[in-house]
Amino acid sequence: MGAPVKGKLLDLVLVLGGVVMIAPLVWLVVNALSEPIDAFQVPPRWIPRPPTLQNFQQVPELIPFAQMAWNSLQIAVITTAGALLTSALAAYAFNRLRFPGRDQIFSVLLAALVVPVQLTVVPIFIMMRWLHLVDTTVAIWLPALVNVFGIFFLRQYISSIPRELDEAAIMDGAGHFWILFRVILPLARPGLTALGIFVFEASWNNFFWPYIFLSSPEKMTLPVGLVSLQGAVGGGPAVVLFAAITLVVLPILVLFLIFQRSFIASIASTGLRA
Repeated sequence: MGAPVKGKLLDLVLVLGGVVMIAPLVWLVVNALSEPIDAFQVPPRWIPRPPTLQNFQQVPELIPFAQMAWNSLQIAVITTAGALLTSALAAYAFNRLRFPGRDQIFSVLLAALVVPVQLTVVPIFIMMRWLHLVDTTVAIWLPALVNVFGIFFLRQYISSIPRELDEAAIMDGAGHFWILFRVILPLARPGLTALGIFVFEASWNNFFWPYIFLSSPEKMTLPVGLVSLQGAVGGGPAVVLFAAITLVVLPILVLFLIFQRSFIASIASTGLRA
């Protein structure tokens, strides 16, 4: 079998794999745009006939979707900005600075990655209650400002930036903050973009923490709101729930499509140089 034939077979396998992965998303959108009587047919339809926006119009009538979307956006933006800042500062310190116990502290931080998040909910809940932050959005984004994965990810990316740039800046009288914000971070922009997408996506889709800490309907986020919508729909058409899920997924999909080049380039670079 020649190389061209192997290449075409590999392309065919990749195309089939891509179709299998994207099929559930397409099925979700098609059912969200379909009349209840036309949804969930076997074999499934891949084109809604005729398409309708009625399901999307029913979503804000059942739950305060706009308020929940604002709460999710607010938490995701604050979490992303805060995690990027703290991760950049810590990653620079662990990669560029030398201080006693640096490697040991970093090893302890890495060990935190293997601890299930469910084990930390009780002490964090006690802390939030002590701070009178339960049932506030602050209780969601405050613990997320320190992202151990982000520290590890940016440390690996910063290690690929030549140290000669730091040394040249130091010879010109620059300090560590100047080097970090004027030299390192501009060169680490692809890594920051990829990490930002990771953190934003995780915060936007986070169900566990809002479900534990938030009880007021006006403070709930979209993932928790979807559960409320499921109860509100009850025995009604499930296509309304599909429409709500589509509205939740769409912003993340658009965000990835906008930054996909930086995202893929950063992941590839970090993986090769780790």
